[in-house]
Amino acid sequence: MIRRIGLLMTGAALGAAGAVALADPGAILARANAASADTYRQLNLFGDVFERVRAQYVEAPDEKQLIAAAINGMLTSLDPHSSYMPPDDFADMQVQTSGEFGGLGIEVTMEGDYIKVVSPIDDTPAFKAGVQAGDLITHLDGEEVMGLSLAEAVDKMRGPVDTEITITVRREGVTDPIDIAITRAKIQIQSVKWEIMEGDIGYVRISSFNERTTSGVREGVKALTEEAGDKGLKGFVLDLRNNPGGLLNEAVDVSDSFLNEGEIVSTRGREEDKAQRYTAELGDLIDGKPLIVLINGGSASASEIVAGALQDQKRATIVGTQSFGKGSVQTIVPLGANGAIRLTTARYYTPSGRSIQARGIDPDIEVIQPLPDELKGKVEARGESSLRGHLNVEDGQGEERSGSLTYVPTDRADDVQLKYGISLLHGDEMSDAFPPNPQDGVPN
Repeated sequence: MIRRIGLLMTGAALGAAGAVALADPGAILARANAASADTYRQLNLFGDVFERVRAQYVEAPDEKQLIAAAINGMLTSLDPHSSYMPPDDFADMQVQTSGEFGGLGIEVTMEGDYIKVVSPIDDTPAFKAGVQAGDLITHLDGEEVMGLSLAEAVDKMRGPVDTEITITVRREGVTDPIDIAITRAKIQIQSVKWEIMEGDIGYVRISSFNERTTSGVREGVKALTEEAGDKGLKGFVLDLRNNPGGLLNEAVDVSDSFLNEGEIVSTRGREEDKAQRYTAELGDLIDGKPLIVLINGGSASASEIVAGALQDQKRATIVGTQSFGKGSVQTIVPLGANGAIRLTTARYYTPSGRSIQARGIDPDIEVIQPLPDELKGKVEARGESSLRGHLNVEDGQGEERSGSLTYVPTDRADDVQLKYGISLLHGDEMSDAFPPNPQDGVPN
Protein backbone atom coordinates (compact mmCIF):
# COMPACT_ATOMS: atom_id res chain seq x y z
CA MET A 1 0.00 0.00 0.00
CA ILE A 2 1.42 3.39 -0.99
CA ARG A 3 0.60 5.69 1.91
CA ARG A 4 2.37 8.87 0.81
CA ILE A 5 -0.18 9.82 -1.81
CA GLY A 6 -1.99 12.90 -0.61
CA LEU A 7 -5.04 14.94 -1.36
CA LEU A 8 -3.64 18.43 -1.54
CA MET A 9 -6.47 20.89 -1.27
CA THR A 10 -6.18 24.62 -1.59
CA GLY A 11 -9.78 24.84 -0.58
CA ALA A 12 -13.19 23.76 -1.76
CA ALA A 13 -14.36 27.35 -1.51
CA LEU A 14 -11.56 28.34 -3.87
CA GLY A 15 -12.42 25.50 -6.19
CA ALA A 16 -9.06 23.77 -6.04
CA ALA A 17 -8.40 20.36 -4.60
CA GLY A 18 -6.61 17.16 -5.44
CA ALA A 19 -4.66 14.09 -4.46
CA VAL A 20 -0.90 14.26 -4.80
CA ALA A 21 1.85 11.72 -5.36
CA LEU A 22 5.49 12.03 -6.36
CA ALA A 23 5.96 11.07 -9.99
CA ASP A 24 8.59 8.70 -11.42
CA PRO A 25 10.97 10.90 -13.49
CA GLY A 26 12.13 7.90 -15.56
CA ALA A 27 8.61 7.04 -16.64
CA ILE A 28 7.93 10.65 -17.56
CA LEU A 29 11.09 10.80 -19.69
CA ALA A 30 10.18 7.57 -21.48
CA ARG A 31 6.77 8.92 -22.46
CA ALA A 32 8.36 12.21 -23.54
CA ASN A 33 10.74 10.36 -25.87
CA ALA A 34 7.74 8.69 -27.49
CA ALA A 35 6.21 12.02 -28.51
CA SER A 36 5.41 12.33 -32.19
CA ALA A 37 7.29 14.48 -34.66
CA ASP A 38 4.17 16.64 -34.97
CA THR A 39 4.34 17.34 -31.25
CA TYR A 40 7.87 18.68 -31.62
CA ARG A 41 6.77 20.85 -34.51
CA GLN A 42 4.19 22.39 -32.20
CA LEU A 43 6.89 22.97 -29.59
CA ASN A 44 8.91 24.77 -32.24
CA LEU A 45 5.84 26.95 -32.80
CA PHE A 46 5.87 27.82 -29.11
CA GLY A 47 9.53 28.76 -29.38
CA ASP A 48 8.81 31.01 -32.37
CA VAL A 49 6.00 32.80 -30.53
CA PHE A 50 8.11 33.20 -27.41
CA GLU A 51 10.96 34.77 -29.39
CA ARG A 52 8.56 37.14 -31.17
CA VAL A 53 7.05 38.29 -27.86
CA ARG A 54 10.46 38.62 -26.21
CA ALA A 55 11.85 40.68 -29.06
CA GLN A 56 8.90 42.84 -30.14
CA TYR A 57 6.47 43.34 -27.25
CA VAL A 58 5.96 47.04 -26.47
CA GLU A 59 7.86 46.67 -23.18
CA ALA A 60 10.61 44.21 -22.33
CA PRO A 61 8.77 41.27 -20.71
CA ASP A 62 10.01 39.20 -17.78
CA GLU A 63 11.09 36.03 -19.60
CA LYS A 64 10.76 33.80 -16.54
CA GLN A 65 7.23 35.02 -15.98
CA LEU A 66 6.38 34.37 -19.62
CA ILE A 67 7.53 30.78 -19.40
CA ALA A 68 5.81 30.22 -16.05
CA ALA A 69 2.57 31.63 -17.48
CA ALA A 70 2.85 29.38 -20.52
CA ILE A 71 3.36 26.30 -18.36
CA ASN A 72 0.50 27.25 -16.08
CA GLY A 73 -1.75 27.95 -19.06
CA MET A 74 -1.04 24.48 -20.44
CA LEU A 75 -1.89 22.83 -17.14
CA THR A 76 -4.94 24.90 -16.22
CA SER A 77 -6.42 24.19 -19.66
CA LEU A 78 -6.73 20.55 -18.58
CA ASP A 79 -8.92 20.95 -15.49
CA PRO A 80 -9.27 23.29 -12.48
CA HIS A 81 -6.88 21.31 -10.29
CA SER A 82 -3.83 20.98 -12.54
CA SER A 83 -1.42 23.90 -12.24
CA TYR A 84 2.15 25.11 -12.02
CA MET A 85 3.49 25.97 -8.58
CA PRO A 86 6.39 28.43 -8.53
CA PRO A 87 9.02 27.77 -5.83
CA ASP A 88 7.31 29.97 -3.21
CA ASP A 89 3.92 28.35 -3.77
CA PHE A 90 5.45 24.87 -3.64
CA ALA A 91 7.22 25.71 -0.40
CA ASP A 92 3.97 27.04 1.09
CA MET A 93 2.17 23.85 0.06
CA GLN A 94 4.81 21.79 1.85
CA VAL A 95 4.37 23.91 4.98
CA GLN A 96 0.61 23.43 4.95
CA THR A 97 0.78 19.67 4.48
CA SER A 98 3.57 19.15 7.01
CA GLY A 99 1.50 20.81 9.70
CA GLU A 100 4.39 22.77 11.20
CA PHE A 101 6.58 25.79 10.44
CA GLY A 102 8.83 28.35 12.07
CA GLY A 103 6.69 31.27 13.16
CA LEU A 104 4.99 33.26 15.90
CA GLY A 105 1.77 31.38 16.58
CA ILE A 106 -1.01 33.80 15.66
CA GLU A 107 -4.08 33.53 13.47
CA VAL A 108 -4.41 36.71 11.40
CA THR A 109 -6.62 38.38 8.84
CA MET A 110 -6.65 41.66 6.91
CA GLU A 111 -8.49 44.67 8.29
CA GLY A 112 -8.12 47.74 6.13
CA ASP A 113 -4.42 48.40 5.57
CA TYR A 114 -3.28 46.39 8.59
CA ILE A 115 -3.02 42.83 9.82
CA LYS A 116 -5.48 41.99 12.56
CA VAL A 117 -4.77 39.30 15.13
CA VAL A 118 -7.73 36.93 15.25
CA SER A 119 -6.23 34.94 18.09
CA PRO A 120 -2.83 33.96 19.48
CA ILE A 121 -2.40 30.20 19.66
CA ASP A 122 -1.99 28.89 23.20
CA ASP A 123 1.57 28.28 24.44
CA THR A 124 3.23 29.79 21.35
CA PRO A 125 5.81 32.63 21.31
CA ALA A 126 3.15 35.22 20.42
CA PHE A 127 0.89 34.04 23.24
CA LYS A 128 3.73 34.17 25.77
CA ALA A 129 4.87 37.60 24.53
CA GLY A 130 1.45 39.06 25.23
CA VAL A 131 -0.04 39.43 21.76
CA GLN A 132 -3.83 39.77 22.11
CA ALA A 133 -6.83 39.07 19.91
CA GLY A 134 -7.85 42.31 18.17
CA ASP A 135 -4.33 43.75 18.01
CA LEU A 136 -3.60 45.53 14.72
CA ILE A 137 -0.09 44.83 13.42
CA THR A 138 1.25 47.99 11.79
CA HIS A 139 4.99 47.26 11.44
CA LEU A 140 7.24 44.20 11.13
CA ASP A 141 10.81 44.93 12.18
CA GLY A 142 10.09 48.61 11.63
CA GLU A 143 8.70 48.12 8.13
CA GLU A 144 5.11 49.21 7.55
CA VAL A 145 2.69 46.44 6.65
CA MET A 146 0.57 48.95 4.70
CA GLY A 147 0.80 47.90 1.07
CA LEU A 148 1.59 44.28 1.84
CA SER A 149 -0.84 41.49 1.05
CA LEU A 150 -1.85 39.11 3.83
CA ALA A 151 0.32 36.39 2.27
CA GLU A 152 3.34 38.70 2.11
CA ALA A 153 2.92 39.74 5.74
CA VAL A 154 2.56 36.12 6.87
CA ASP A 155 5.68 35.20 4.91
CA LYS A 156 7.64 37.91 6.73
CA MET A 157 6.41 36.71 10.12
CA ARG A 158 7.47 33.15 9.38
CA GLY A 159 11.14 32.28 9.43
CA PRO A 160 13.82 30.04 10.91
CA VAL A 161 13.28 28.81 14.45
CA ASP A 162 15.12 30.86 17.15
CA THR A 163 15.27 34.03 15.04
CA GLU A 164 13.70 37.22 16.41
CA ILE A 165 11.20 39.65 14.93
CA THR A 166 9.68 42.79 16.45
CA ILE A 167 6.05 43.48 15.66
CA THR A 168 4.42 46.83 16.33
CA VAL A 169 0.75 46.71 17.29
CA ARG A 170 -2.01 49.17 17.98
CA ARG A 171 -4.32 48.04 20.76
CA GLU A 172 -7.76 49.30 21.63
CA GLY A 173 -7.63 51.39 24.78
CA VAL A 174 -3.89 52.00 24.48
CA THR A 175 -2.78 55.36 23.06
CA ASP A 176 0.78 54.57 21.93
CA PRO A 177 1.92 51.77 19.61
CA ILE A 178 3.40 48.72 21.36
CA ASP A 179 6.60 47.03 20.20
CA ILE A 180 6.70 43.30 20.95
CA ALA A 181 9.88 41.29 20.37
CA ILE A 182 9.13 37.63 19.62
CA THR A 183 11.51 34.73 19.03
CA ARG A 184 10.19 32.37 16.37
CA ALA A 185 9.60 28.74 17.32
CA LYS A 186 8.24 25.61 15.68
CA ILE A 187 4.49 26.12 15.28
CA GLN A 188 2.26 23.11 14.80
CA ILE A 189 -0.93 23.62 12.81
CA GLN A 190 -3.80 22.23 14.88
CA SER A 191 -6.15 20.67 12.35
CA VAL A 192 -8.10 18.81 15.06
CA LYS A 193 -10.06 20.26 17.97
CA TRP A 194 -12.27 18.46 20.45
CA GLU A 195 -14.59 18.93 23.40
CA ILE A 196 -17.32 17.15 25.34
CA MET A 197 -20.81 18.41 24.56
CA GLU A 198 -23.83 18.14 26.82
CA GLY A 199 -21.83 16.04 29.23
CA ASP A 200 -21.70 12.79 27.26
CA ILE A 201 -21.04 13.45 23.54
CA GLY A 202 -17.50 13.53 22.16
CA TYR A 203 -17.13 16.22 19.51
CA VAL A 204 -14.13 16.11 17.14
CA ARG A 205 -13.66 18.82 14.51
CA ILE A 206 -11.19 18.29 11.63
CA SER A 207 -10.51 21.50 9.69
CA SER A 208 -8.04 19.97 7.18
CA PHE A 209 -5.94 16.86 6.63
CA ASN A 210 -2.22 17.46 7.20
CA GLU A 211 0.53 15.18 8.48
CA ARG A 212 -0.63 15.63 12.09
CA THR A 213 -4.35 14.99 11.63
CA THR A 214 -4.55 11.29 12.48
CA SER A 215 -2.41 11.74 15.58
CA GLY A 216 -4.64 14.68 16.52
CA VAL A 217 -7.78 12.55 16.21
CA ARG A 218 -6.23 9.84 18.36
CA GLU A 219 -5.13 12.39 20.95
CA GLY A 220 -8.57 13.97 20.95
CA VAL A 221 -10.48 10.72 21.39
CA LYS A 222 -8.14 9.67 24.21
CA ALA A 223 -8.54 13.03 25.97
CA LEU A 224 -12.32 12.96 25.63
CA THR A 225 -12.53 9.41 26.92
CA GLU A 226 -10.37 10.24 29.93
CA GLU A 227 -12.34 13.41 30.64
CA ALA A 228 -15.64 11.49 30.55
CA GLY A 229 -14.25 9.03 33.09
CA ASP A 230 -16.48 6.29 34.44
CA LYS A 231 -19.59 8.01 33.13
CA GLY A 232 -18.41 7.34 29.57
CA LEU A 233 -19.60 8.80 26.27
CA LYS A 234 -22.79 7.92 24.41
CA GLY A 235 -21.17 8.53 21.05
CA PHE A 236 -19.11 10.85 18.87
CA VAL A 237 -19.70 13.60 16.32
CA LEU A 238 -17.01 13.97 13.64
CA ASP A 239 -17.38 17.42 12.08
CA LEU A 240 -16.03 17.63 8.52
CA ARG A 241 -18.01 20.68 7.44
CA ASN A 242 -16.03 23.21 5.40
CA ASN A 243 -13.04 20.88 5.48
CA PRO A 244 -11.37 21.40 2.06
CA GLY A 245 -9.27 18.24 2.29
CA GLY A 246 -5.56 17.60 2.51
CA LEU A 247 -3.47 14.44 2.46
CA LEU A 248 -4.98 11.21 1.18
CA ASN A 249 -2.92 9.03 3.51
CA GLU A 250 -4.32 10.99 6.46
CA ALA A 251 -7.88 10.58 5.16
CA VAL A 252 -7.24 6.85 4.88
CA ASP A 253 -5.78 6.66 8.38
CA VAL A 254 -8.60 8.70 9.94
CA SER A 255 -11.16 6.40 8.26
CA ASP A 256 -9.19 3.38 9.45
CA SER A 257 -9.36 4.74 13.00
CA PHE A 258 -13.09 3.98 13.06
CA LEU A 259 -13.08 0.74 11.03
CA ASN A 260 -11.98 -2.81 11.73
CA GLU A 261 -11.91 -4.07 8.16
CA GLY A 262 -12.98 -3.43 4.59
CA GLU A 263 -12.09 -1.07 1.79
CA ILE A 264 -11.65 2.63 2.49
CA VAL A 265 -11.01 4.07 -0.97
CA SER A 266 -9.56 3.09 -4.33
CA THR A 267 -7.93 5.15 -7.09
CA ARG A 268 -7.95 4.41 -10.81
CA GLY A 269 -6.25 6.35 -13.56
CA ARG A 270 -5.34 6.06 -17.22
CA GLU A 271 -3.17 2.98 -16.67
CA GLU A 272 -5.21 0.13 -15.20
CA ASP A 273 -2.19 -1.53 -13.59
CA LYS A 274 -1.59 1.62 -11.50
CA ALA A 275 -4.88 1.27 -9.58
CA GLN A 276 -4.58 1.37 -5.78
CA ARG A 277 -6.88 -0.03 -3.12
CA TYR A 278 -6.68 1.04 0.52
CA THR A 279 -8.14 -1.19 3.23
CA ALA A 280 -8.75 -0.89 6.95
CA GLU A 281 -6.87 -2.76 9.65
CA LEU A 282 -8.27 -4.11 12.91
CA GLY A 283 -8.79 -1.50 15.62
CA ASP A 284 -11.75 0.86 16.10
CA LEU A 285 -10.60 3.89 18.08
CA ILE A 286 -14.01 4.39 19.73
CA ASP A 287 -14.81 0.69 20.23
CA GLY A 288 -17.95 0.64 18.13
CA LYS A 289 -19.66 3.61 19.78
CA PRO A 290 -22.23 5.39 17.59
CA LEU A 291 -20.70 7.92 15.19
CA ILE A 292 -22.26 10.90 13.43
CA VAL A 293 -20.36 12.62 10.59
CA LEU A 294 -21.33 16.18 9.63
CA ILE A 295 -20.77 17.38 6.03
CA ASN A 296 -21.84 20.33 3.88
CA GLY A 297 -20.99 22.01 0.58
CA GLY A 298 -17.53 22.91 1.89
CA SER A 299 -16.59 19.29 2.60
CA ALA A 300 -14.29 18.28 -0.24
CA SER A 301 -11.88 15.61 -1.41
CA ALA A 302 -10.13 14.07 1.62
CA SER A 303 -13.14 14.80 3.83
CA GLU A 304 -15.38 13.18 1.20
CA ILE A 305 -13.16 10.10 1.28
CA VAL A 306 -13.70 9.76 5.03
CA ALA A 307 -17.44 10.39 4.79
CA GLY A 308 -17.79 8.00 1.83
CA ALA A 309 -15.86 5.20 3.52
CA LEU A 310 -17.74 5.42 6.80
CA GLN A 311 -21.06 5.70 4.96
CA ASP A 312 -20.51 2.76 2.62
CA GLN A 313 -19.20 0.56 5.42
CA LYS A 314 -22.24 1.52 7.55
CA ARG A 315 -19.98 2.63 10.37
CA ALA A 316 -21.41 6.14 10.67
CA THR A 317 -24.53 8.12 9.86
CA ILE A 318 -23.83 11.11 7.62
CA VAL A 319 -25.80 14.24 8.54
CA GLY A 320 -25.93 17.61 6.76
CA THR A 321 -26.06 18.52 3.09
CA GLN A 322 -24.43 17.39 -0.16
CA SER A 323 -20.65 17.64 -0.24
CA PHE A 324 -18.48 19.52 -2.78
CA GLY A 325 -17.87 16.70 -5.27
CA LYS A 326 -14.08 16.71 -5.71
CA GLY A 327 -13.20 13.19 -6.83
CA SER A 328 -9.89 13.41 -8.72
CA VAL A 329 -6.29 12.72 -7.75
CA GLN A 330 -3.37 15.03 -8.50
CA THR A 331 0.28 14.05 -8.76
CA ILE A 332 2.89 16.54 -7.58
CA VAL A 333 5.98 16.51 -9.80
CA PRO A 334 8.87 18.45 -8.17
CA LEU A 335 10.96 20.51 -10.59
CA GLY A 336 13.95 21.15 -8.36
CA ALA A 337 14.61 24.85 -7.89
CA ASN A 338 11.79 25.65 -10.32
CA GLY A 339 8.93 24.58 -8.05
CA ALA A 340 6.55 21.79 -9.09
CA ILE A 341 3.58 20.93 -11.24
CA ARG A 342 0.30 19.50 -10.01
CA LEU A 343 -1.28 17.14 -12.56
CA THR A 344 -4.58 15.26 -12.39
CA THR A 345 -3.74 11.57 -12.79
CA ALA A 346 -6.63 9.52 -11.37
CA ARG A 347 -10.11 9.45 -9.88
CA TYR A 348 -10.97 7.99 -6.51
CA TYR A 349 -13.90 5.76 -5.57
CA THR A 350 -15.74 4.97 -2.36
CA PRO A 351 -15.91 1.31 -1.19
CA SER A 352 -19.16 0.73 -3.11
CA GLY A 353 -17.49 1.90 -6.33
CA ARG A 354 -19.02 5.38 -6.40
CA SER A 355 -17.15 8.19 -8.07
CA ILE A 356 -18.20 11.38 -6.36
CA GLN A 357 -16.67 13.56 -9.08
CA ALA A 358 -19.02 16.50 -9.82
CA ARG A 359 -21.72 14.78 -7.75
CA GLY A 360 -20.64 14.81 -4.13
CA ILE A 361 -21.81 12.62 -1.28
CA ASP A 362 -25.42 12.68 -0.18
CA PRO A 363 -25.97 12.62 3.58
CA ASP A 364 -27.98 9.77 5.06
CA ILE A 365 -30.09 12.43 6.76
CA GLU A 366 -30.36 15.83 5.10
CA VAL A 367 -30.42 18.68 7.59
CA ILE A 368 -30.33 22.13 5.99
CA GLN A 369 -28.70 24.91 7.98
CA PRO A 370 -30.86 28.07 7.67
CA LEU A 371 -29.14 31.25 6.51
CA PRO A 372 -29.42 34.38 8.65
CA ASP A 373 -31.46 37.16 7.07
CA GLU A 374 -28.39 39.25 6.27
CA LEU A 375 -26.94 36.47 4.07
CA LYS A 376 -30.09 35.47 2.21
CA GLY A 377 -29.70 36.10 -1.50
CA LYS A 378 -26.00 36.88 -1.09
CA VAL A 379 -24.50 33.39 -1.06
CA GLU A 380 -24.96 30.50 -3.43
CA ALA A 381 -24.13 26.83 -3.51
CA ARG A 382 -21.02 26.03 -5.53
CA GLY A 383 -19.51 22.62 -6.05
CA GLU A 384 -17.05 20.89 -8.32
CA SER A 385 -19.59 20.90 -11.16
CA SER A 386 -19.57 24.71 -11.16
CA LEU A 387 -15.84 24.90 -11.90
CA ARG A 388 -14.92 25.61 -15.50
CA GLY A 389 -13.18 22.68 -17.17
CA HIS A 390 -13.93 20.15 -14.42
CA LEU A 391 -13.76 16.43 -15.16
CA ASN A 392 -17.11 15.07 -16.26
CA VAL A 393 -19.13 12.48 -14.41
CA GLU A 394 -18.24 9.00 -15.64
CA ASP A 395 -20.77 6.91 -17.55
CA GLY A 396 -23.03 5.03 -15.20
CA GLN A 397 -22.36 7.35 -12.26
CA GLY A 398 -25.45 9.53 -12.66
CA GLU A 399 -25.87 13.20 -13.47
CA GLU A 400 -23.83 16.22 -12.39
CA ARG A 401 -25.13 18.11 -9.39
CA SER A 402 -24.23 21.40 -7.82
CA GLY A 403 -22.99 21.51 -4.24
CA SER A 404 -24.75 22.88 -1.18
CA LEU A 405 -24.25 25.91 1.04
CA THR A 406 -21.21 26.17 3.30
CA TYR A 407 -22.66 28.32 6.07
CA VAL A 408 -21.97 27.17 9.63
CA PRO A 409 -23.08 29.53 12.43
CA THR A 410 -20.49 30.57 14.99
CA ASP A 411 -23.08 30.34 17.76
CA ARG A 412 -23.62 26.68 18.63
CA ALA A 413 -27.18 27.49 19.70
CA ASP A 414 -27.98 28.21 16.02
CA ASP A 415 -26.19 25.15 14.61
CA VAL A 416 -29.12 22.91 13.66
CA GLN A 417 -26.94 20.25 12.01
CA LEU A 418 -24.80 19.75 15.10
CA LYS A 419 -27.83 19.85 17.39
CA TYR A 420 -29.58 17.22 15.24
CA GLY A 421 -26.53 14.92 15.38
CA ILE A 422 -26.40 15.22 19.16
CA SER A 423 -30.15 14.56 19.38
CA LEU A 424 -29.70 11.34 17.38
CA LEU A 425 -27.01 10.17 19.80
CA HIS A 426 -29.24 11.04 22.77
CA GLY A 427 -32.24 9.28 21.23
CA ASP A 428 -34.28 12.48 21.10
CA GLU A 429 -34.48 12.19 17.28
CA MET A 430 -35.26 8.93 15.49
CA SER A 431 -34.29 7.87 11.96
CA ASP A 432 -34.06 4.63 9.98
CA ALA A 433 -30.54 5.73 9.05
CA PHE A 434 -29.40 5.73 12.68
CA PRO A 435 -27.82 3.61 13.82
CA PRO A 436 -26.70 2.18 10.46
CA ASN A 437 -26.93 -1.58 9.96
CA PRO A 438 -23.45 -3.05 9.31
CA GLN A 439 -25.09 -5.95 7.45
CA ASP A 440 -26.14 -3.50 4.76
CA GLY A 441 -22.58 -2.29 4.14
CA VAL A 442 -20.15 -3.14 1.37
CA PRO A 443 -19.02 -6.80 1.51
CA ASN A 444 -15.51 -6.97 3.00
